[in-house]
Amino acid sequence: MKFFQKREQKKLLSELKSRRHAEDDLLSPALRIQFDRIIDKLQNAECDRLPEVMDEVKKEVASSALPKRGRVYAFLDLVAVVGLVAFGLRGLYFQPFRIPTGSMQPTLFGVHHQQVEGNANPGFGKLPGILNNLVYGAADAGLIHRGNGGEVKPEFRVVPGRIFDGVEFMIGKNRYTLPGNPRQVLDYSALGEKMFFPTGERISSGFVTLGDHLFVERVSIYLTPLKRGDVVVFNTEDLFVENTPLVQTGGYYYIKRLAALPGDTVKIVDNQLYVRPAGEKVFRRIQELDRRFEKVYSMKGGYHGHLDSMGDKPFAFGEEYTIPEDQYLMLGDNSKFSMDSRYFGTVPRKNLIGRAWIVFYPLSRRVGVADRNEPLDETTGAAGNATFPQMSLQ
Repeated sequence: MKFFQKREQKKLLSELKSRRHAEDDLLSPALRIQFDRIIDKLQNAECDRLPEVMDEVKKEVASSALPKRGRVYAFLDLVAVVGLVAFGLRGLYFQPFRIPTGSMQPTLFGVHHQQVEGNANPGFGKLPGILNNLVYGAADAGLIHRGNGGEVKPEFRVVPGRIFDGVEFMIGKNRYTLPGNPRQVLDYSALGEKMFFPTGERISSGFVTLGDHLFVERVSIYLTPLKRGDVVVFNTEDLFVENTPLVQTGGYYYIKRLAALPGDTVKIVDNQLYVRPAGEKVFRRIQELDRRFEKVYSMKGGYHGHLDSMGDKPFAFGEEYTIPEDQYLMLGDNSKFSMDSRYFGTVPRKNLIGRAWIVFYPLSRRVGVADRNEPLDETTGAAGNATFPQMSLQ
């Protein structure tokens, strides 16, 4: 009997670990923790409690958001990749990927808040509820306080969801939930500005939308030289932030813009990245070496250059640093909110997965060839808690 129980335990563990790996770039940090906890619970179950623990694990997985992304989004992913999978191309040439964070905004978006008024996409937020959800991947973030006037209680609780994590909070005796993480909710709602809401007062408006879904092209990085300005996906194996593996805190896949090549010497001074290419004697501004950086320094639509004095790497504090052989400097376009080479250093060649190619979902001005858009003609200005206000128009 124990033999069969052990075999069933091994099979279930294998299924859960496979799901965990396959969904890594789609799971929120809260869901990653929940998934890992379930796996640990099953893996460390005592023999005499094994049947009971397996039943508990199966029920928890069935009732949770862990293996599900919702039927609509699962179907859209299926439609997008089925042709490629059928011919064996998905694994060899093109890999679907979802942008999990805002570190590359406004070039590529993670989960973010969007306003309806003044939006760059004139149809956004104006379709019937389910269609708006399907076409734009948007969750309604509009909220009006319907109870008696009351104070905001300071405790925010993260609520895992199938599509979006939510933030639960109390105003007086009324409990509410808004989509996004606490920083995002504070950024797009009035909760960061007020502690008391009269009856009928608006707390927030607009929608929170899914991160961009795109195909990563995996072949050309082996056929053509990598260039400064390429938007590249890489894995985080053997990368550390303050002696903590990045894969534990930030996920397995990252996407950034390649800013410097092996042999380049770099420094960031007054929020400007300077590069001295290998063999040259003079530093030049990065936008002089590749025009794709011009929009990063346009100071429009949320772009704001490369900020210095962030992280702990010497080049971020104006010191000169030469990129080692087979290593690459990776920086996020959303410099104020990007965990990048200023924190974890250069990325080894072996970690690189491929170049960002085509954004296929949700519908936005970014659908099509990645990284082709010019910035919105809106001055970037000052950042909020989690992003720049101009980014909510995209």
